[in-house]
Amino acid sequence: MKKRNGFTVMMRLIGLVRPLTGYMLIAVVLGVAGFVCSTFLTILGAWSLWNTIINHPEALGGLLVLIAVFGAARGFLRYGEQACNHYIAFKLLALIRDQVFGALRRLCPAKLDGRDKGDLISVITSDIELLEVFYAHTISPVLIALLMCGGMSVWLGTFHPLLGVLAACSYLLVGVVVPLAAAKRGGDTALRFRSQTGALSAFMLDSLRGLSQTLQYGDGENRLRMLKEQSDALSVQEAKMKRQTGTVSAAANTLILVCSLAMLFLAAALYRQGAVGFEAVLIGFTALISSFGPVVALANLGATLQNTLAAGNRVLDLLEETPQVEENIDGAEITFAGAECKNVSFSYDGQPVLEDVSVTLNPGSIVGICGRSGSGKSTLLKLFMRFWDVHEGHISLSQTPIAQIKTSSLRDAQGYVTQDTHLFHDTIENNLKIANPNATRKQVMEACQKASVHEFIESLPNGYDTEVGELGDGLSGGERQRLGIARAFLHDAPLVLLDEPTSNLDSLNESIILRSLKKAHGEKTFVLVSHRASTMRIADEQIFIEKGRISS
Repeated sequence: MKKRNGFTVMMRLIGLVRPLTGYMLIAVVLGVAGFVCSTFLTILGAWSLWNTIINHPEALGGLLVLIAVFGAARGFLRYGEQACNHYIAFKLLALIRDQVFGALRRLCPAKLDGRDKGDLISVITSDIELLEVFYAHTISPVLIALLMCGGMSVWLGTFHPLLGVLAACSYLLVGVVVPLAAAKRGGDTALRFRSQTGALSAFMLDSLRGLSQTLQYGDGENRLRMLKEQSDALSVQEAKMKRQTGTVSAAANTLILVCSLAMLFLAAALYRQGAVGFEAVLIGFTALISSFGPVVALANLGATLQNTLAAGNRVLDLLEETPQVEENIDGAEITFAGAECKNVSFSYDGQPVLEDVSVTLNPGSIVGICGRSGSGKSTLLKLFMRFWDVHEGHISLSQTPIAQIKTSSLRDAQGYVTQDTHLFHDTIENNLKIANPNATRKQVMEACQKASVHEFIESLPNGYDTEVGELGDGLSGGERQRLGIARAFLHDAPLVLLDEPTSNLDSLNESIILRSLKKAHGEKTFVLVSHRASTMRIADEQIFIEKGRISS
């Protein structure tokens, strides 16, 4: 994770507000007007008392009317400010989500191939949601505090310059010194809290997916202990953040009291010297003590904002992450006429995976690639799909270097089937049409017939309109795998890459799938990765990979 200081994160997040500057200005104007009304409710109350004391009752009626007007206006202005702020926040959250999913599209598939899914879910859900605090309760409050405090300091300075200076110093202490001290004292607590939250989300997702295995092998107590350890560690960080928030609140309230008393004593001293009238003592004290609202909001941000900025830092990490492979939008359009990798070497995170590998894929052939787990078979397929760029050697399709091929054309030329076919909670037809959204029912059925799964689908109560459960619940491994192959047929790519498509299947389902591939022999080029000798029987050519090298 890239560590940015809070100011950098804030500036990056503020930069997103530009399209909604008008709404932000309206929120600031309404906020300033609202705090003016709130502050002058107390001031007018003191002024009314003063007029009563000095026997000017004729002014009392007008002051009471103003108090009523300001009191009523305060509610409407506050509502308008919050409405604008939340409109900005929710619009920007939608914009950020759009940018985040755009970033995920750029990063796919290489960066996300091994990424911690639980942590990623935490970023795109709770971390983005936390930014609402920044946009709705940070930007405009800061601007409102600057304008309000500056205006009040100038106004109090009209009674006497020292009163204005003391007011300005008081606002700086509560609204600037306290939050900065809180942020410095908080250190990396909030960032650790967000990271641990993501780790806990990942652990929970992993635990739910493996619940059946946990129950089967009686590992529940151990899993529960690990969950408790992570939860306790997160609770420690959260308690630390809450203590920091409480300390900030106590410090701010203490300073408000001290500064208000200082204003009272200073105004009284000036009154005794004849520098100001008694109304300056009364108004100066009540004006200062009632005008801390905007800076109190800033003081509280010192602790709470750290959590928000930590979330923003994680979101910016995702937005700024560099794809392993940049999408090629101006490259060559190809018609598949074979593929080749020549003298290819590749390392992943400094660990050599493939070394001097050469493979030729002739159109219409079935090429089998076998070897032990970890030998680099799956990596070779992903290099053909350009998940990563090779470090040495070259890969080409239709005699065109793969990096020079337009990405959309490359995807159109390739189909990919893994040993774990993912099915969404939707109908069978819609699950298949992911491969070709414009496909007709007839085309879907033809693809399923090629994959030897049509008769099974027709036997279901609702046929192709049957809904499959989340993650394909309700279907066997062989049925899910045949649906995955049907997807590849519906995509109608000339080059189909199959990564261990039969490894989790019994011999009957394996034979059904191999028969469906054999039917398409000559129409398409298949690259079949497997460690099963029975699967390799349909291959025209077998290539053995051992420790990243082709063996004879």
